[in-house]
Amino acid sequence: MTTKAVTTRRNGKANATVKTEVKEKLTQKSIGLEIQNLNIEKVVPDQMQPRKTFNELLLKELSESIEKHGVLQPITVRKSKNDYVIVMGERRYRASKLAGKKTIPCFVREYESDVILEIQIIENLQRQDVEPTEEADAIAYLSEKYASTEIAKRLGRSDNFIRQRLKLAGLIEGFKGFVRKGEMTISLGVGVALFEPEEQQLMLETMGEEFSAHQINRMIKNQTYDLEKAPFDVEDKKLVSKAGACTMCPFKAANQGNLFGNGKMVCTKSSCYESKKNKSFLNLIEKSKKENVLLIPEIRKYWADDERNQLVISQLEKNGLKVYLLDDVEIIEKPIKPTLEAIKEEYRNYDYNEDELKEALEEAIKTYNEELEKYNSATANGFRNGIVFHPESYLHKEVFVKLIEKSKKESEVRSVPLSNRKMDDCTPDEQIIKINEREMRKKQIENNRLFEEVVGMIRETTYIETKKTLSTDEMVAFSISLYENNVDYFSQQKYFSRLLGDTSKMSKVEIVENFKKKFKKEIFHKLIRYMLTKQVHFGESNHVNNLTNISFYNAIQGYHKTKITDIEKQYIEKRDIREERLKARIAVLEKEIKELTA
Repeated sequence: MTTKAVTTRRNGKANATVKTEVKEKLTQKSIGLEIQNLNIEKVVPDQMQPRKTFNELLLKELSESIEKHGVLQPITVRKSKNDYVIVMGERRYRASKLAGKKTIPCFVREYESDVILEIQIIENLQRQDVEPTEEADAIAYLSEKYASTEIAKRLGRSDNFIRQRLKLAGLIEGFKGFVRKGEMTISLGVGVALFEPEEQQLMLETMGEEFSAHQINRMIKNQTYDLEKAPFDVEDKKLVSKAGACTMCPFKAANQGNLFGNGKMVCTKSSCYESKKNKSFLNLIEKSKKENVLLIPEIRKYWADDERNQLVISQLEKNGLKVYLLDDVEIIEKPIKPTLEAIKEEYRNYDYNEDELKEALEEAIKTYNEELEKYNSATANGFRNGIVFHPESYLHKEVFVKLIEKSKKESEVRSVPLSNRKMDDCTPDEQIIKINEREMRKKQIENNRLFEEVVGMIRETTYIETKKTLSTDEMVAFSISLYENNVDYFSQQKYFSRLLGDTSKMSKVEIVENFKKKFKKEIFHKLIRYMLTKQVHFGESNHVNNLTNISFYNAIQGYHKTKITDIEKQYIEKRDIREERLKARIAVLEKEIKELTA
């Protein structure tokens, strides 16, 4: 839906007249209006009214008020053939019907047909309880006639708010239902609305029947790109001529109202971004061939057989380039001159004073000068121009490179630990070991990511709000979490030496399963009681001024009441003696005051 700002400017006078008329009608500044008490059965809602939802609880509260005090503000209606159609005040009308009213006070007005809907829209949008998707559709209707800045002024809203609602209007009906139910936040709805309806429909079908904010966020993240990290010039109009420059593209989020943060450039057209990224990579290959520059992918031999890396390597080979990996070359990058601000940022977690920061800066400048000298003399030392690029993002930087000469003797290679040895320098048996170790590491990384994703998904569900009692698995999880993260080594030996049993021959998964089999609620309770004794606060906190301490003090009364009372008595006795002395001292001072004022 396009805002016709140019047309608005050209027809400024005509539009200004309409706007004035609407304002007068909305504020009821016209002269000569009379209130008519009409039969409520003769008054009907407008079927074209953009507002469709009403809060039942608030409606009931209003009906109770109307029952006691009547309708304090008349509604506005227009005469139809056999009845009166509501222009403004449908909520008061509904509440009056609930209250059992037979008549309702009305202003009867005549309206031109083309401004009735506009009046209803603006009247509704100025309320506080407008349903967001209805609000978005209404603002989209107004945008056919007015610029977004004018709508913002009329409604007393920011320009960014209007742009976001205009974007929300582009959300497909399947997602709008989730917004209405409160399952989907407005910001997430706007994020989804950035995509074409076909893409939204695919996201909806991928998600399934139950709404999952985590899954939707993942899909948005996978289909959006940070243009500040693009491997190509976002102002280049010719890279992909049909697409033009990213800075002017309607699919750049910053052009739609800072939806991802103030001024942040995010692309929401994945196919276009990928086209430009691939084209920039092909341009990089052409530059390498034309200027005789070594093109080095950021890949080590250890990961060379990874599927994604293999695609990049094969693409370089198909274009006639000899492939060198990071292990094959020595690289010199242009050093960045350090600043005091950069040093402060680097050491922000250290308690450094100004002198220490200056000392660190001096050391950094010394290192910089050494690296700069090495960089400036690179060509004299046998280095040549090169470009290093990331195999996934294609982000690249110009460097100096030199091929490493393979002149090591076999005995020197064998003296290197297997873990540090390159695959080409290993025997077949050693290669099998390294391949298996590599696969184990890949599984570890996959499990790390899987677990992180599951936890992220759970945190966005209503799991925490679940009203069921804790299951055995949950108590097992909480017990192990407390034991592993909160019980120190000495306490483990003193109180919980048999908690996990003999774990010497068990895997981590087996340890948990074994613990679950032998689990008793007494173990859970023991850990809780241990934590209660450890989580109290000392210093200026005590059993009458700190919530944690007060609750703990109350809890232990049922176990050691007598011992607690004995300790309290000792303090009470001391306090009583001290207070008696204070009273005597104050009495003497008060007597002196009387003598001085006599």
